[in-house]
Parts: sequence; structure tokens; C-alpha cells
Amino acid sequence: MTMTLTRTATARPHSTRRRLSRLITNLWLVAALVLMTVMIASQRPQLLDPGNMVAILKSFSIMVMMILGLTWVIAAGKIDVSFMQVAALSNMLCAWGLSQGWGWWPAIAAGLAAGLAVGLLNGWLVAVMRLPALIVTISTASLCASLAAALGKGTVIRIATPGPLASLLEPHFGDAVPLIMLPVLALAALAWFVQERLTMGRYIYAMAQNEAAVRSVGVPVVGLTLVLFVFSGVCAALAGIILAENLASGQPMIGGPYLINGLTVVLLGGMMVHVGKPNILGTLTATLFIGVLFSGAALLGLPDYQRQIIQGALLLSGLVVAMLAARHHGERRKGG
Repeated sequence: MTMTLTRTATARPHSTRRRLSRLITNLWLVAALVLMTVMIASQRPQLLDPGNMVAILKSFSIMVMMILGLTWVIAAGKIDVSFMQVAALSNMLCAWGLSQGWGWWPAIAAGLAAGLAVGLLNGWLVAVMRLPALIVTISTASLCASLAAALGKGTVIRIATPGPLASLLEPHFGDAVPLIMLPVLALAALAWFVQERLTMGRYIYAMAQNEAAVRSVGVPVVGLTLVLFVFSGVCAALAGIILAENLASGQPMIGGPYLINGLTVVLLGGMMVHVGKPNILGTLTATLFIGVLFSGAALLGLPDYQRQIIQGALLLSGLVVAMLAARHHGERRKGG
């Protein structure tokens, strides 16, 4: 009887420590976001002005849309560095279609079709032809960038008339929140549910640890890989269409800055909830974190090179954590 009570008393502190550790793992980036916001706002109250909040949340919505699919791809142990140029191609195709008198809905359909086609091409080359994802997506990124430049002959294509998404980009809820956040967060919630609650999500995580083992138990790895790259392509294309509406133009060089931003956000988000594994909640939090950080840095007068140093440090941190987590899982499999 005494031994049982001792074991129970010993187990309780251990269980409490484990819950506390899990809570810290899940919420540390949220806490860092809140602390950073408070600190910057204490020095620059204009950070929380409605106009600035609209700008931050609009950028947040566009970035989240662009990298939702990328989050799944990296969580499965693959890479897609074509997403930003897919967005640029969709952006230019939408603007070019409007310049040809197509109307907004056909132009939007064309932009989405481009994302679908590139996603299918990436997925087929990676899953069926077994080519390295990095090489494949570098190649398709170059192709998309060239096509985007060719559509406008290297110049910007202006869009004269607002489209069906214009009202979603307007501020609401105290003139501080753009409506575009609602459908973006709804799509993110659906992606979270699939990744965290459905069997497909478990397969995505398992592919990163041991794709051969997943294949050996009958999981349709080829089909799943196609789905991942198609989702990435379509999400990036949607972001390109939103950018066309937001900027009232098609800009062939628009994709460049999103590469480092996207990878930073996905890898930084992988440092919470499932450490070393990119996940939707982490991506959402990290996107807002980066948005507030960059807006605050601009308000504080930090030069671009200092912001780039901070971003590079965050990207490197996320990459190191991902590699350490992968190594840890590999050692556990060998030990088991």
C-alpha cells in the first residue's frame, strides 16, 4: 500500500512537468508574439493604429494563403521552392487576361489553372519520376518566372477595374481587420483539421520520417505526393490572384521576396506544437510574428539589412530545430 502511494505521488509531479513542457512547446511563439507586440507598441503606439493593423493583417492573409500548401509539403519531408513564382505567374496571367477583355472570373480561373498545372507537374516529376523535389521545383520556378515576364514583356500590367475580391480587402471590424482574413482562416482551419485529425495528416508526418515504410504498408504515396504539390500550387495561385486585386496590377517580379519569407515562416512555425514538424497552427502564428516584427522594425527605424539579419537568424534557427528533430526521430527508430 505504501509503495502504491509513493508511486502515485511520484507520478503526479512527473505528469505535471510533462503537461507544463507541452504547454510551453505549444504556446512559446504565441507568448513571444504578445511580448514583442507589447514592447514595440510601448515605443511606437502607431503599431496598433487601425491603418497599420489593416496592412499587417492583409499581408498576413496573403502570406498564409501562399504557404498553406508549402507547410504540408515540408511536413512530408519534401520541398517546394516554386510557390512564389507560381503566385507571380498566376498574378500576371490574371492581369493579362483582364487586359485582353476576359473579365475577372475567366482571369481568376486561368490563374488557378496555372497553379493546378504546375502543382501536377511538380508532383508527377517528384512522385512518379522520382526526381529530387528541390531540383524539380527550382526548374519549375524558373519556368514560371519566365512565363510571367513574357506575359507582360517584362513590364507591369495595370488593372483598371476592381474585381470580386475588392470588398474582401477593405477594412472592417473597427476599420482594423480586412475581411479577406475570414476565408483565409477558414481554409487554414480546414487544412489544420486534415493534418491533425485525419489519417491523411498522419501519413504526411510519417512520410517525412520514413517514406519507404509508409509505402510498404500500402499507403498511396504517389497519390498523396501529387495532392501535396497540387495543394501548394493552387494555394500559391490564389495568393497571386489576391495580390492582383490588392495591387491593381500584375507584377512579374512579385514572387522574389516571398521565397525567404515563406521558408522562414514555415520552419519557424515548426518550432511549436510539433517541434521539428511544420504544422498549420505554427505557420499561422509565425506569419503574424514575422508581420509584426517587420512592421515594428520599420516603425523603429531599423535599416533593411538589420531586418534581413533577424530574418536569417530565424530561418537558421528553424532549420536547425527541424534537422535536430529529424535526427532524434531517426535515432529513436534505430533504438526501437
